[in-house]
Amino acid sequence: MLRPDEPLALEEMQRVSVTIRDLPNIDGDVAGYFTSEEWAAAALDPTPWDDVKQALAGISGSLSKAVIAQRQER
Repeated sequence: MLRPDEPLALEEMQRVSVTIRDLPNIDGDVAGYFTSEEWAAAALDPTPWDDVKQALAGISGSLSKAVIAQRQER
């Protein structure tokens, strides 16, 4: 069963196609993947760069695979 995180604007009994990919196809442009509120919150994030580097140092392998795995655990 597929359970979307947000309500979908679909008609009752509307047929849809779903594509599932292991990795997102972002072509280097991530602007459309975040809402304006998420960008605004990120701009105000007080986390120091050294803390970010330290947190990322503990990830072995692909960062994208680690993020996907964490999201699937939620």
